[in-house]
Amino acid sequence: MKKSVVRGLALALLLAVASTVLSAQATAPANPAAAGVVKQLGSIRKITGADLSLATDQGTELAVKVQPGARILHLAPGQTDLKVAAPIQLSDLQAGDRILVRGKLDADGATVDASAVIVMKQQDIAQRKQQELIDWQRRGIGGLVKQVDIQGGNITLSVSNKAVIVSTTPKTTFKRYAPDSVKWEDATAARLSDIHPGDQLRAKGSKNEDGTQFTAEEIVAGTFRNISGLVTSVDSAQGSLTVQDLATKKPVTVKITADSQMKLLPAQMAKGLAMRMRGATPAAASGPRDADADAARRHGGDLNQLLARLPAASLGDLQKGEAVMIVSTEGSPGRPPIAITLLGGVEPILTAAPSAESFLTPWSLASAPAGDQ
Repeated sequence: MKKSVVRGLALALLLAVASTVLSAQATAPANPAAAGVVKQLGSIRKITGADLSLATDQGTELAVKVQPGARILHLAPGQTDLKVAAPIQLSDLQAGDRILVRGKLDADGATVDASAVIVMKQQDIAQRKQQELIDWQRRGIGGLVKQVDIQGGNITLSVSNKAVIVSTTPKTTFKRYAPDSVKWEDATAARLSDIHPGDQLRAKGSKNEDGTQFTAEEIVAGTFRNISGLVTSVDSAQGSLTVQDLATKKPVTVKITADSQMKLLPAQMAKGLAMRMRGATPAAASGPRDADADAARRHGGDLNQLLARLPAASLGDLQKGEAVMIVSTEGSPGRPPIAITLLGGVEPILTAAPSAESFLTPWSLASAPAGDQ
């Protein structure tokens, strides 16, 4: 699978947990007595002996010289107390590890003589990431916000055209995405009052037996666009396509990036989904049976998992006249919306229910928050 929005989203989600201590220390005010002492958080790009090349979270590259006798501590993801951190050797560091360095900035302003290094190992982060993915898949729900009851602490969510009441508690955490990004690191802390009807929302928590009530532990939300229609042109050189949107009856140019997730729906699966949207059952199907079509009709709750198993497509796979469904960023003046998820081969679905709510969410083809309800 190519690098995806969810690589940014999933990895950043993980790092938001894993780097709690690192971030706090990196932003802590410096000791006035320790003139020239700096703290930098980032990922190791290269190691040569005691010299490190650090890709900082600010997008710069910094040279780090680990000093003899420097304190190097290993902190596991999720740990918040440096007292439990274990001492490790410089030779244990690897490219890709997340580190916080503390030391004096050289006169050149581009090198830090590090007296302390706190490390989160890449393999630990990957393992924690996988755990997070599984947890969001197993206990996640996603859909379109229909109503927000701030006083009652509830959100009415439309999931596959069914209403689900999402309840929040004082312990529920909220995040909101930036207008042109679904990267977790670009999301900011939010409140229930920041969620509005029309937002896409994903929550992790627990649901009741019939799935109509959901208690949220974590919520991520944002305003995204749902675009459905026929492709009128494809510009591979510019990495974009134009779609005649069925809702607005206007052409929309959408940017495709390396992070955009693109899939083509097999014909039989598309027919099965169209039947489901019309309320038909497998027994009512005519024509040859198809496992994907039957699965699509049976498992509305597993739809996103079915889509995730489809092979990735590219801009070159789309032709003029192709029916597509897209979830994109809002876009801004001078900046076209960026496709987050794009699903082609959906003509039977649009024919069956041209005004139906899109079953895609910004995370439906991604890694995490992902999975299905």
